[in-house]
Amino acid sequence: MKKRSHRFEKMARVYDDEILPIWSQRFGRLLLRGLEVPHKAMVLDVGCGTGYPSLEILKRMDDQGRIIAIDPIGPLLDIARKKAGDRAGKRIFFRTEPPVAKLGFADEVYDLVVSNLGLLLLDEPAKAIQEFARVTKPKGRVIITLPVAGTYSEFFDIYREVLTKNDKDQLLVRLERLIAQIPDIDEVTGWFEQAGLAELDVEVDQFSLLFKSSREFFFAPVIEFGPLSAWKEVAGKGEEMQEIFWHIKEAIDAYFGNRAFEITVKAGCIRATRPVEATITSATQETVSERLAELKTDAPSDENTADRPVHRDFKLDDEEEDTGD
Repeated sequence: MKKRSHRFEKMARVYDDEILPIWSQRFGRLLLRGLEVPHKAMVLDVGCGTGYPSLEILKRMDDQGRIIAIDPIGPLLDIARKKAGDRAGKRIFFRTEPPVAKLGFADEVYDLVVSNLGLLLLDEPAKAIQEFARVTKPKGRVIITLPVAGTYSEFFDIYREVLTKNDKDQLLVRLERLIAQIPDIDEVTGWFEQAGLAELDVEVDQFSLLFKSSREFFFAPVIEFGPLSAWKEVAGKGEEMQEIFWHIKEAIDAYFGNRAFEITVKAGCIRATRPVEATITSATQETVSERLAELKTDAPSDENTADRPVHRDFKLDDEEEDTGD
């Protein structure tokens, strides 16, 4: 049996209080803006977390509509099921799914496919959009949100400066590759067009995250359970990583002093329609009735991922992997 990740258990305990209000809801408000749900709608939410925005969408649906909400993190789904109460397993079905682009659903099942930050969980976002299009009915809608290029720019500027001053040329190349992985809005729009989706409506909103100090920044749940792991991978492991992040910490405090460390976030929202004439190859033969029957008996599943305890002082811990028994 695989161990249940202590890191994800910890994230689940703080998610609704410390991550959802300042992060997921800021993106989700774009997704929900002007959203109309058809009569008897079948809705798929990819990356539903603790139930947002699924439970908000459910309020806009008639009694004959159904939502399938999937996420790779079991502890978050445990909370979502509790929040859904007696609606779970009847009108909304929560399912733990691996973070891969391919969806285990038949073609043309859903009237609406949404993903609020869910693309961040998937290894091939462009292919994921193709899958979203495949499972959407003709005239159905696909709506996603994600951070786009320009997000975290203030942090990346400092990171780049620290690596340059310390002659870390190879690590600087890694950093630039990581930054390049954050797509700009034109690239995301291209994913939709390549998937055969049409009537694109693109919106970009900008907001800021404020942190009193470098320490608050690095240990804020929105950072600790968000991009920090990838940032640390750039710097390697052990003492080299610790030294680099100590220099980053010192640079943040030196530059911002008694002022808040302000981080820019650029939130992209893309809405599109699957045309009637679109033809997308099926990846599965599973029927809707089979899927719903499986979801009704779904139980929380375990994860096999990094266990990262919080250390005293500023020291950031190295990545270690849980092992199965």
